[in-house]
Amino acid sequence: MPSVRKIPLRHELKFLITPAELGVLRSIISPLMQHDPNGGPTNEYLIRSLYFDTINDDALEEKIAGVGNRKKYRIRIYNFSDKVIKLECKSKYGDLISKQSVSIPRDLADQLIAGDPEGLQRMRHPLLHDVFREMRTRLLRPAVIVDYVREAYIMDAEEVRITFDKQIRTGLNSIDMFNAAIPTYPVFDDPVEVLEVKFDEFLPSYLQSVLSSVTAQRSAVSKYTWCRRYENREY
Repeated sequence: MPSVRKIPLRHELKFLITPAELGVLRSIISPLMQHDPNGGPTNEYLIRSLYFDTINDDALEEKIAGVGNRKKYRIRIYNFSDKVIKLECKSKYGDLISKQSVSIPRDLADQLIAGDPEGLQRMRHPLLHDVFREMRTRLLRPAVIVDYVREAYIMDAEEVRITFDKQIRTGLNSIDMFNAAIPTYPVFDDPVEVLEVKFDEFLPSYLQSVLSSVTAQRSAVSKYTWCRRYENREY
């Protein structure tokens, strides 16, 4: 009988917040948590993701419909560099999330972006097998580029991660993710940012108290969905 992959599940809370709320939360959280080492002296780094979807846009339609269990596939890079390229699958199971991630070389990323999954057949990682199957059977293909600046705080002992995702922009119809010069456009009409809180078993009470100062309600924010908002769809 084949073994079942055990993928860690986490809680994820999302909020749309104002720049003023972000400033207040930063001043409280910064002394309590560590800066993400990937952020350098400014505690910021740019994330660019190229999301994939099926020929029928199943991931988008399931998100809009509020389907409880769903998956999204993406290729992710940092600060426009191809030194680290991640192929990822983010899954949602009700109120819990999981993420599978594997590093891939630039040539394989270019093949996948071009719609050619053949290079995945030589790989042993189960996520790569999944992507090969999805590209072959459901015609998974690049859908949209999502850019944003991330400011992240971590607490290893409590397995908590708090991020502020700022300046969220869409690449619209471009899939040239390694080109830093492609035009991108802001997705929100108002000046808002995305607060995400991820944790395993529980959120410490003092962090719950800090987050209670956020006046915004929890939101089912999806950067992927927002970055496809210019496609004349009904959300």
